Amino acid sequence: MRTDTARIPALIDSTLRGGLPDRYLTPDDIAEMFEVPKETVYQWRKKRTGPPGFRIGKYVRYDPADVRAYIVQRKSADQEAA
Repeated sequence: MRTDTARIPALIDSTLRGGLPDRYLTPDDIAEMFEVPKETVYQWRKKRTGPPGFRIGKYVRYDPADVRAYIVQRKSADQEAA
């Protein structure tokens, strides 16, 4: 059974080199990857249900390694529930 996370574009893979991010991801990047509105990304952060993010000044950023770990965790949880 395919989950929504199976449709994630190659953006995550292209941002990782040797386990280190080329750059931190923005809420816009996360919304694009998961094909959800940006407001959903902010709600996930508020409810602590989405990938973990952090603040740099007034900006929210996401470490690609943390996003990948979140996806792996969600995939395994979905497989266990099926």
